[in-house]
Amino acid sequence: MKFSLGLFLLLCCVPVSFGSSLRCYKCEDYTGGHCSVQQVCSYEDACLYLHEKGGKTIRRCIRYTDCDNSRLSQKFPAISEYTYRCCNTDLCNSGPATAASTSLLYLLPVLSGLWSCMISQ
Repeated sequence: MKFSLGLFLLLCCVPVSFGSSLRCYKCEDYTGGHCSVQQVCSYEDACLYLHEKGGKTIRRCIRYTDCDNSRLSQKFPAISEYTYRCCNTDLCNSGPATAASTSLLYLLPVLSGLWSCMISQ
């Protein structure tokens, strides 16, 4: 009985984490602070966090294939020195530190339920 409940929870959570579009923060500012504007990306996009040394921070959707140094240099020719990060989980471009994956957060209760089922048998 416990195992079937864990399997049911797993099947319920999987469509929630994989069936929705990617959402990214979208803003350009000089403070690098919190951004609250969100945008929905296409299926071939990733979230970009780009910080110009001593300058502005850019957050937005970007094609995943454009997430490398040479393509970013072409897209942002006015920015000479920067650090960047591309990621593919909802709102993961909030800042330079890696945010927790929302799909992992959905799966934690399921995994703990399965673990408790396996221990009790």
